[in-house]
Amino acid sequence: MTTLDRLSPLLERFRVRTRLFHTGPLCGVTVLPAEPGRGFLHVLREGEMDVTHPGTDRRLRRIHVDEPSLLFYPRPFEHSFHNAPTEDSDFACATLDFDGGPTHPLVRALPPVTVLPLREVATMRPTLDLLFAEVDRVACGQRLLVDRLFEAALIQLFRWIIENPDRLQLDVGLITGLSDDRLAPVLSAVHESPGGDWTLATMAAAANMSRSAFAARFKETVGQSPADYLTDWRLTVAQERLRAGASVAVTSGELGYSNPSAFSRVFAQRLGRSPRAWLAADAVE
Repeated sequence: MTTLDRLSPLLERFRVRTRLFHTGPLCGVTVLPAEPGRGFLHVLREGEMDVTHPGTDRRLRRIHVDEPSLLFYPRPFEHSFHNAPTEDSDFACATLDFDGGPTHPLVRALPPVTVLPLREVATMRPTLDLLFAEVDRVACGQRLLVDRLFEAALIQLFRWIIENPDRLQLDVGLITGLSDDRLAPVLSAVHESPGGDWTLATMAAAANMSRSAFAARFKETVGQSPADYLTDWRLTVAQERLRAGASVAVTSGELGYSNPSAFSRVFAQRLGRSPRAWLAADAVE
């Protein structure tokens, strides 16, 4: 794994906002409902508990956590705590609000739940030590600092996932692409500059590969052709720019399209509506 920053171009463009909403013991069964655009990060630093959530067959799946762990729900997903942490446990929970909701690139790429023992991520210990020290304090800026520390823990979790994709048995996609040392520089550059003059030749050159070898490796690792991934990424960025109030003309120019009509045509082909019709429908939703 090289020192290439594979996360910042994603998280600078598509923020994740963390907010502490619970610390300490829980009483009885606590149900956390699925809310649009919202995920959860739970930290159990001491104690044990059971968590249930619906499985793919709609039956309840139960997870027993008996060691310090992170529980990460990147997408809206109802889950319940049973035999919850007692008064002598260190337990804290934060909500996660992802820019773009379900279209956030990392949200789409991750499994619905990840349970990670803290012993797997030794570098996270100082962050969590400071987080729990602040949770128990009443001081100026305490709430803001705790929220930022949850954000730091989340970024460290993302880093671990990219460095260990096999541990989560992830399907091919963004994470497996970012974990590939030949493809990661290309993906990071595309994420940083989606409006660049990207062609198969320029992407293959950035990977220091032939065009045929690069195209085959990209499709096998990411699950899409380079051209399809570039288009999807540009449209993902376009949706956020339109939501932020950018015009179709400005957005099309930023993303490398020759004119607004070309951009609108691709947008409608992929998303089923023109940019303006999509934005009107998104505002209603």
